[in-house]
Order: sequence, then structure tokens, then C-alpha cells
Amino acid sequence: QVQLVESGGGLVQAGGSLRLSCAASGRAFSRFGMGWFRQAPGKERECVAAISWSGISTYYSDSVKGRFTVSRDNVKNMVYLQMSSLKPEDTAVYYCAGGQGASASKFLASYDYWGQGTQVTVSS
Repeated sequence: QVQLVESGGGLVQAGGSLRLSCAASGRAFSRFGMGWFRQAPGKERECVAAISWSGISTYYSDSVKGRFTVSRDNVKNMVYLQMSSLKPEDTAVYYCAGGQGASASKFLASYDYWGQGTQVTVSS
């Protein structure tokens, strides 16, 4: 069993930065692919970034490419999402997810474990 806990959300002005963290429990973490998803009110949950178990492969959605960076530390059982040049349209609840497939997948169905989410609000 893997438990995921996100932190680092908050209120930031447009153009600012935030770093989200995801703490994972469980011995299998280092073999999991990890993803960051977000869901805005009235919208579907979408993947913004993902990283393979090794950290070598990553995925970014077009809407965040060049502004967000995903990374992981398999020793500390942590995954991070560095968000820069934030826009009001980045406002959403951000979720960390872990999947036993080990790849950097953008698909919800690839993930078996989810955190509770952390709110990110970007003011204009």
C-alpha cells in the first residue's frame, strides 16, 4: 500500500512561483511512475506532468511545458512540482498520483494511488 500526501499549495500572484511536494509512504515508491494532475471547478482532471520511476522520462502537458518541472527523490520518497510563471488558469486542486506501471503516463487509468489534493490559486 502507498499513501501520498501533497503540500505546498497556496495563493500566489500571476507570474509567481510555487513548489508542490508529495510525500510517499511504502517500500514500492521507487518503482512507481508518478504524476501530477489538476482539476479546476467544472473541468475534468488532467495530467500536467509525470515522471518515470528512474526520473529519466518525463511528460508535460502543452499548457505547462516550459513553466513546470517535475522531479523526484527516491531516497526521500518525494516527488516535486516546481511551478513558475503561474497564470490564473493554473488555478486548481493539484493531485499527486502513483502508478505501478513505472512510466511517465498522462492517463488517469495508469495510476493506482492518489493524494488528497492541494489547492493552488493564482490571482490576476
